[in-house]
Amino acid sequence: MLTELAIRDFAIVDHLELELANGMTAITGETGAGKSILLGALGLCLGERADAGSVRHGCERADLSARFDIDALPDARAWLTARELPDDDCLLRRVVTANGRSKAWINGQPATIADLKALGEHLIEIHGQHAHQALLREETHLRLLDDFAGQREAVAEMAETFRVWQSTRRKLKRLAEDGDEVAARRQLVRYQVEELDQLALAEGELKALEDEQEELAHAEERLREAQFAAECCDHDDGGAATLLNQAIHRLSALPGGDRGSLAEAIAMLSDARIQVEEAARELNHFASNTELDPERLAWVEERLGDVHRLARKHHVMPDELTHLHHQLQSELEALSGSDQDLETLAAEVEGLSETWKEQARRVGETRRQAAKRFGKAVQEQLAFLAMGKARFEVEVATRESPAAEGLDRVRLLISANPGQPARPLAKVASGGELSRISLAIQVVAARHSTIPSLVFDEVDVGVSGATAEIVGQLLRRLGESGQVMTVTHLPQVAAQAHQHLHIEKQAKRDTTLTRMAVLDEAGRVSELARMLGGVTLSDHTLAHAREMLDASQRPHH
Repeated sequence: MLTELAIRDFAIVDHLELELANGMTAITGETGAGKSILLGALGLCLGERADAGSVRHGCERADLSARFDIDALPDARAWLTARELPDDDCLLRRVVTANGRSKAWINGQPATIADLKALGEHLIEIHGQHAHQALLREETHLRLLDDFAGQREAVAEMAETFRVWQSTRRKLKRLAEDGDEVAARRQLVRYQVEELDQLALAEGELKALEDEQEELAHAEERLREAQFAAECCDHDDGGAATLLNQAIHRLSALPGGDRGSLAEAIAMLSDARIQVEEAARELNHFASNTELDPERLAWVEERLGDVHRLARKHHVMPDELTHLHHQLQSELEALSGSDQDLETLAAEVEGLSETWKEQARRVGETRRQAAKRFGKAVQEQLAFLAMGKARFEVEVATRESPAAEGLDRVRLLISANPGQPARPLAKVASGGELSRISLAIQVVAARHSTIPSLVFDEVDVGVSGATAEIVGQLLRRLGESGQVMTVTHLPQVAAQAHQHLHIEKQAKRDTTLTRMAVLDEAGRVSELARMLGGVTLSDHTLAHAREMLDASQRPHH
């Protein structure tokens, strides 16, 4: 159940911390005092959409948190455990900034808004003040019956099967319609692959061919220049080595005194001669190992020509041909399997169709069985709400075409007066009757819910007098087996609560703030008197309020 709700800088609330108890809690206050703020804060903690208007004027952000005791909620604990989050407690936190952005946490760990919504479905149910309007839509009828029958998971599984079935049908239809186009494309791609297969360009081969072409194309020039350089270094008719030898010989032949001053120059000439001779040997070695191969050069250039021709044909760079070859091979493989895909998909569509039909049959059977029990349970509540002469029915008919929801069409029917046939709610019920019917249905739905925390937001609109007191008794009974919070304007309902939370708006200078507090017994009497008689509280009104509270708190049989 919800044990704590903390609000900071949200709407017109600066700071608030509420501790909430089990049983029925009435939430009251004058119109415009901010009762919706409390539910709005709770809604944001449960993943509802946020906007910048949520932040109190002049503040940077709104900070909201809701703590739940989940000892009796195995589904919620399982959800947390599956995500490796602590499961001994449950704290949902939401921060909304002034620019409309928001962040969320679950037990201190960052979470998505979708996570808050998914976990929130296991924690609390909110029955809105516009629920009676939703009753006018048939899709609401179907959902209510499925929830009552406890087959939400089965319906979700059936809807997923339907979605996959329809998606596969569309895929099969596209493949069948595109058959001629696929065949033409397959023929073209096969020709392109065969052409590239004949080329058989290996990975990295283009670079090797370009390097070899460069080598072969300039081989003759390199041989000629190497031979010329070798002759320049060492040649009988006047190469560099010969000239250096002559210079060294003549300098060495000088008289002793002159030769000594030239010793360093002679040494340098000797080193130069050695270097020249080494260079000549290297050049001769290069020349002797260089072979001219015009046939190989012609083949390499022809091979490169084929590569560039195909690259131009496919509008790609030459070094992209290998990748293109792999792509076309993959496409051809996929296209070649299209005929087989048609057969496989046709079989898959047939299998999904049969699976969905069987799921729809089981779901429909459960709906028809639950419809009688649901109708009887609502009928009992209507009698309690002073509509004992009304007849409530749940009609389950067959749809004209299959849908994600199955083959059934569900309608809630009512006959408000004896002897009249049951007709759809929208065509029969008045505003007040519709409110009572809505409350009866919500009470039945709540009794079959696995979630012990329920919020009713002004579901008692349109009722008054003795019926209002009965509504309060219904909500109190629900609260005796769980937690019920109800926003109400009716003193007869508020008096039935185990706890009473009062909300009021206060103006201080240029700021308006909302204050919320749990009332003690005297406070409850004063608030009930206000709800009964307005601003001026007479002794008679206070006495009436005291009598109403005392009577409501006595055990009901």
